[in-house]
Amino acid sequence: MLDAVTLDHMRVLIAVAETGSFSAAARRLGRVQSAVSQSVQTLEETLRLTLFDRSGKTPVLTNAGRVVLNDARQVVQRADALRSHAETIAGGTEPELDFAVDPLFPTEILMGSLRALHDAFPCLPVTLLTEGLGATEQRLRDGQARFAIYCILTTGADDLEADFLTHIAMVPVVAAMHPLAREPGPLTRDVLERQIQLVLTDRSPLTANLKGSIYSSRIWRFADLATRLEFLLGGFGWCHMPWHMVRDHIDSGRLKQLDISQSQGLTIPIHIVRQRGTRLGPASQWLIADLKDRLSDWKPCAGSAKVEEAARKLLRASR
Repeated sequence: MLDAVTLDHMRVLIAVAETGSFSAAARRLGRVQSAVSQSVQTLEETLRLTLFDRSGKTPVLTNAGRVVLNDARQVVQRADALRSHAETIAGGTEPELDFAVDPLFPTEILMGSLRALHDAFPCLPVTLLTEGLGATEQRLRDGQARFAIYCILTTGADDLEADFLTHIAMVPVVAAMHPLAREPGPLTRDVLERQIQLVLTDRSPLTANLKGSIYSSRIWRFADLATRLEFLLGGFGWCHMPWHMVRDHIDSGRLKQLDISQSQGLTIPIHIVRQRGTRLGPASQWLIADLKDRLSDWKPCAGSAKVEEAARKLLRASR
């Protein structure tokens, strides 16, 4: 039964329902009224349903007609999306965009670019994978991501190509109610060793031997930045955090930036990485160009003057 129903039948049904009459629908579709009436009648006979009450001057949707109209709109929308997506792919755009991003990367920048990407490529499916440390690179190596945005932690990776994107300023912070917040600075390693340090753990083996900025002998490990931030605000310990993620908490007095001489000016370089020889499609290239454009006006550094100056020097050197 349904095999005889065509997209044209559904478009005619929608036109009649939206314009309120067969004659108005005919004008919209550029057809004669008899052709529109015949199309609706054929649809009703095929579905074995009465879609319009024709007893009055104008056709009125029946209860069955309203249900079928809703289904028809969904089918037509999906068909239009299919056609548009196929035309986009035929024009050279990748069928879908899969990429991985380290949560260190500023969300507001990423969201702005993805909104603009949706406007430029409205039918392009996007898969965004967010994992930290070596897990971002692992997604790339496993083929789950076409490219990745992260800090390269491993060395000797000749099979990867990297393009510098920005630097992320990192600052040591602790909750205002934590005992460490009352310690005069600069803080020495023996003071930090007695306090719990909140560090990130990695689901991949790529960073198993990297100790990175670990000062304390007492460590609590977390799998993601958001959870670690909640425990940081709860006063469980101290850690280094991206400045852009904690600046509002510092300004509000919930967090205090620590004075640790060894970590002043700590920044993390973020690259766009792909496997060597991989050719990125037009949408991927468009997104990367938009991210770079937005980052050119972004202020990644703040906090102490040392942090700001160190980040500025690194940014100047990388350009």
